[in-house]
Amino acid sequence: MSIRAVKRIIQATPTIEGAGVKLRRGFGFGDTTDFDPFLLFDDFRNDVPRDFLAGFPWHPHRLGNRGALGAGDVQWMTAGSGIIHQEMPRGDPQGRMHGFQLWANLPSSLKMTNPRYQDVPARDIPEITDDDGTRVRVVCGDFWGKTGPVQGVAADPRYLDVWVPPGKRKTLPVETTRHAFAYVFEGAGTFRDASQPLAPKTELVGSPGATGETGNRSLVLFDRGDEVVVQAGDQGIRFLLVSGRPIEEPVAWYGPIVMNTPEQLRQAYAELQDGTFIKKR
Repeated sequence: MSIRAVKRIIQATPTIEGAGVKLRRGFGFGDTTDFDPFLLFDDFRNDVPRDFLAGFPWHPHRLGNRGALGAGDVQWMTAGSGIIHQEMPRGDPQGRMHGFQLWANLPSSLKMTNPRYQDVPARDIPEITDDDGTRVRVVCGDFWGKTGPVQGVAADPRYLDVWVPPGKRKTLPVETTRHAFAYVFEGAGTFRDASQPLAPKTELVGSPGATGETGNRSLVLFDRGDEVVVQAGDQGIRFLLVSGRPIEEPVAWYGPIVMNTPEQLRQAYAELQDGTFIKKR
């Protein structure tokens, strides 16, 4: 077995999107080759309603649904040939809005596939508790004998919500052929074969093989290998562990529309202007 080294650690940066929504971005836009097949990851946790209520008004995607997401729910949208939708967060009764957004690329052969939504309530997401108290919610993909409810995604992702109890050291399998990253959103800990938890760091760590100390809003990009090791700190650690098979195709991307070539991108925006963008109604 081969433990994945930490390639780099990135602290999610403040960003404003939509009509003024304040969020944190782990990665997105620019060169996302190291994250292929994933294009963007955002952390929407916010306790101040005025910072998110303006939402994301009507906008197109090319990568008819109405739904409401509650605590622990998941929506997976395949934009395919094109949709125009809006996302309008409301927050919970205490005025909090906490969530994550992950964009996965589509191969060129499926760029114009029919759009679809998969709305998954929290109760349908399997949760596994290991002997040491580690808990894993399986959103997408197969893990420890369970299969997540999100199905039929071209990037074949595995999307896990992992909690490791205080002081525990845990090894989690990740296939060598996949790119993988972790995003810490509770507690702190250390990745990459460490024996003792260290204080969290919030700066970029650029050298491969770094010990991988992490805290809240730290994104850990892993190098190749077939397992990830995490040492939980005194408060435990909770993180998303995401992996997928690289598509290895060129990306032409502007705003919410992702294609393979600049010409395809220009065509998509021309269709948006002349009213032919939506292919399925």
